[in-house]
Amino acid sequence: MKINTKLSTAAVVVLLAACALNADESLSKHTLKANYQESYNTKPKSVDNLADMFQEGIFYGRLRSNTFLYDWEKETASQNSHIITAIGGSLVYKTATLGDVDFTAGLYYSKAFFDEDDDPVTSLKSGKDVLSRYDFATGGDKSMAVLGQAYISYKGLPKTEIRLGRQLVETFYTKSNDTKMIPNTFDGALIENKSLPQTSVKIAYLTKQKLRDHTSSHSVLMYDNSDTANKSTWNANDDSAMHKGLSYTALKAAGKDTDAPLITGDIQNKSVENLTINASFYNVPELLSQAMGELNYKMKFDGFMLSPGVRYIKQFDNGAGSVGGAAYDGITTGYKDPASLDSQMIAARLVGVYKNLKLNLGYSQVLDEADLVTPWRGFPTAGYTRSMARYNWIANTKSYRAELMINSNQAGAYKDIVTQLSILHTDADESKGQFDENFYYVGFIQNIPSFIDLQWRLRLGYADTKKIDTDSLDARFELNYLF
Repeated sequence: MKINTKLSTAAVVVLLAACALNADESLSKHTLKANYQESYNTKPKSVDNLADMFQEGIFYGRLRSNTFLYDWEKETASQNSHIITAIGGSLVYKTATLGDVDFTAGLYYSKAFFDEDDDPVTSLKSGKDVLSRYDFATGGDKSMAVLGQAYISYKGLPKTEIRLGRQLVETFYTKSNDTKMIPNTFDGALIENKSLPQTSVKIAYLTKQKLRDHTSSHSVLMYDNSDTANKSTWNANDDSAMHKGLSYTALKAAGKDTDAPLITGDIQNKSVENLTINASFYNVPELLSQAMGELNYKMKFDGFMLSPGVRYIKQFDNGAGSVGGAAYDGITTGYKDPASLDSQMIAARLVGVYKNLKLNLGYSQVLDEADLVTPWRGFPTAGYTRSMARYNWIANTKSYRAELMINSNQAGAYKDIVTQLSILHTDADESKGQFDENFYYVGFIQNIPSFIDLQWRLRLGYADTKKIDTDSLDARFELNYLF
């Protein structure tokens, strides 16, 4: 493994120089939350003519650098310790509102730096998303320039917004998950309504997805093995949680649509004091669907708060099981019904909050039926037992996590360092080729007080697994400058 420290240092220097030239004590037009979603603090106003609609629009800029170190306990032909760095950014433009209509467009860029001779692209782990592996394999391109957002918004109906086009879709099952360089985006329509008392509803009809490491959109639930010699498997839905058995050839042979849409939605209700009710669903016609229900109740005491929560997920096999099987890696050894994707998950947690401390004790169990299929960056175990890069929703998997957050209750910029500590134990089913694991995580976030629009993040995860010689360290350092 060769570490190109000159490139990494140059990326940091460039960003710091930009910050020094643009430093300002006031809060930026937009800020970056701990979950990587952006908050727009200054928004365009309403206007009464077409010229002002564009002249009064606002640009939101972002420069970023992201470096990934993956270090294996033992290097083998398939386990190569490596480092990869990327620099890039984004420029999002929002028009002013004219007649309840506005437009948003966002351009994103990423340039990756790694030694392909010592660290082949096939060996890349968490850092693989800072470039398109397909573009690199077919044309040697280490950069990505994409139109990540391009949508029209209409707000003419009471307490309703309708968006059409390419957009970030934040629902339980779909997330932008912008932890690399370019967010996960979708093409389609979204409706959000808050007409009912204490209730919000969001419904999306999505025809295409564009994963973070892709430069073109693709099917939401199809693994493209149509031309494996030319790396077609890297050019459709190749997400880490994608069901590889739902491939182009398998879907075609079964007479299924290789380009089926994703229909998904959320509803949240807070009519009962201190109780939050959440329900979500997705449906990929003639293939697969899921429903989720969740309850969280706040109990307030003198100086602290406790909040127990429960979540239940039911997965319905509508034809995908007979096509791809019960396991999303395609290996159904150890599964009770290898041709069924019917499955369930239960989860529970207890969250305690005291001043700037937040403790989350979580448990999840996927029943011994089939793996859960959710390859759109929304994670079934999120908020309960999900940790960085852990996919713990395989059949007959039990997970236990303790998480402590410090200073996460800040609004706007994080002037005080936010610290996240967690330990995750995964009790896996070895008959299915899985292994028990302990995963130790620590993460830090801070907006530098003297350069408030410059934010740094350091994330460290260590996997201690029962699989021989596969312990590993996943280290990530990121800089973001918003202007």
